[in-house]
Amino acid sequence: MDATTGFRLVIADDHPLFRGALGEAVARQFPEAELFEAGGFEDLQALLEREADMDLVLLDLAMPGVRGFSGLMYLRAQYPGVPVIVVSANEEPSVIRHCMEFGASGFIPKTSAVDTMRVAIAAVLEGRTWTPPDVDLSAGADKETKALVSRLATLTPQQVRVLMMLSEGLLNKQIAYELGVSEATVKAHVSAILQKLGVESRTQAVIAAAKMEGGSFSSTTG
Repeated sequence: MDATTGFRLVIADDHPLFRGALGEAVARQFPEAELFEAGGFEDLQALLEREADMDLVLLDLAMPGVRGFSGLMYLRAQYPGVPVIVVSANEEPSVIRHCMEFGASGFIPKTSAVDTMRVAIAAVLEGRTWTPPDVDLSAGADKETKALVSRLATLTPQQVRVLMMLSEGLLNKQIAYELGVSEATVKAHVSAILQKLGVESRTQAVIAAAKMEGGSFSSTTG
């Protein structure tokens, strides 16, 4: 790939040192690339709304403002034309598989060597997908999990945000305030979420969303 190509990339991670290290790795391979940084999901949302024509997002799964795969789900729904590489400290094969099922173009473990990160980024910028070659992703999930993944993938960006807030225990009026919409709009979103997930209550919707996290994510998991 032509190293002089002026790609526009976002590094979204809440650890400044890691953002710096990843940014340096990208800059060495693509010296003409324009790099942006976000330390939380709200910062990332604002950045993507402000900056057009982004070529790639490097996304930490566990930054402030997201739970589990919700950040990835939102990006794939809101910006389907922008590829996303998940960069995470959680290297469980099931986590990597779910990331790819939710539309990620690649998965880079944070323990990867710099050269490996460069190879992965270059592959995705060329339109391919990349996952760690030493991780076996052939073992499929059970039917129930596959069905849940499919249902979650049908949520709109706003529905993903509402589900994220439901998972945080927010009430309809609090969600309405955060999103700048009416309570009636929030109720409509909740109803649509329940229908799409095939559940009958907001508690069941939260449980369904939590299943995708599998207890693997916490504030300390990158």
